Amino acid sequence: MPFHNLEVYRKAYDLSLVVHRRTLSFPKFEQYELASQLRRSTKSIGSNIAEGMGKQSSPQDVIH
Repeated sequence: MPFHNLEVYRKAYDLSLVVHRRTLSFPKFEQYELASQLRRSTKSIGSNIAEGMGKQSSPQDVIH
């Protein structure tokens, strides 16, 4: 099953879009620190899911 069909991946993707939109309204001094970190961390959720599904050398890789 491709990772983009997983419900958990779709939810992670939706979350990253919501966080990105909301952080755009942060004050300028937070745009480069906190907002950037929030965006990167939520994007990393989907990336980790995709990576785990790509390995699939064992069921433990998928679970991890």
